[in-house]
Order: sequence, then C-alpha cells, then structure tokens
Amino acid sequence: MKLIVGLGNPGSKYEKNRHNIGFLAVDYLIKEFNATKLSSKFKGELYKSDEYLFLKPTTYMNLSGESVRLVKDFYKIENDDIIVIHDDIDLKLGALRFKKGGGSGGHNGLKSIDANIGNDYWRVRIGVGRPERKEMVVSYVLSDFEDEELECLEKLFPLIKEAIKDIKNAPSRYSKKGC
Repeated sequence: MKLIVGLGNPGSKYEKNRHNIGFLAVDYLIKEFNATKLSSKFKGELYKSDEYLFLKPTTYMNLSGESVRLVKDFYKIENDDIIVIHDDIDLKLGALRFKKGGGSGGHNGLKSIDANIGNDYWRVRIGVGRPERKEMVVSYVLSDFEDEELECLEKLFPLIKEAIKDIKNAPSRYSKKGC
C-alpha cells in the first residue's frame, strides 16, 4: 500500500493558499479513487482506497512529519511507498516535477518529514511561483491563489493521478514546465 501525503495547513482560512496545493491535490485524489475516511487520529485526516492511503496532516505545515511518521509506523509503510505532494516556490507556476530524496529546499513541511522519517521518499513538486523579494516568501505562500492560477494548477491533478500509479517513471513521463 502506498501513502500519499498532501501538505497544507488545516482550516478554511488556509484553504486556497499556495502552501495548501498538496491538500487540494489530495482532495482531488480522494474523490478520484473513491477513498473513504478512516480516521482523524494520527494527527491528520486519513483516507483509504483499494490501493492507497491518503493523508492530510492537521498539525500545521511545520509539524507534518509527526503525522506522516505515525501513519508510516502504524501501517508499516516503507519510505519508497510514500509520496508527498507539496508546493515549490522554486518552480514556475504550474510546473510539475517528481523526485525521490533530496533536500527540503527550505520547505518547513519537508524539513519536518525529513526529521521524522528521513528524506528518501518520493516528492511531487507543484510550482507556485516565487515572490519578487525573499522577505515576501511567507506572506506569498500563505496568500490565496488567483482564480486563473488555481484553474491552471487543477489541470495538473489528473496528471498527478496517473503519475502516482507509475511513480518510478514519473520524473521522465509526467513532468510539466508550467502554465
């Protein structure tokens, strides 16, 4: 069984934030795979389909790794079967990249996961663009998408659905340059 983790912050205040693209993608996948809610324990919302577990940590971004570790340990999931979907400011809006392992790139959700389970898991990086100045990063990722930006990004979700079925080939087959 594979564990698909969407990174984001809980609550309606953050729902359409750039930092919550992982939650939005997992919400799409939950519907597409007809997943049912298992639990709100594990410091997150956990759903299950025939082939996947889907997790939306409710710890806030900076502590996401706690939730991932609890599910990983309970279900005895190997890191090779964990796929984390997250925003990436180093990629152009709408760009899509897949990789296994690597650094956090300053992403606090990834830092937390790395600290809890190591960094040898799969990542689905969704480009949300970058603000003009470095000091604007926090306010930028916590700002809402414009409607047209969100439309562009939602077009990536079917591609992500196909890529998670074939994650080992995803870097060469499913990457996208942007909107």
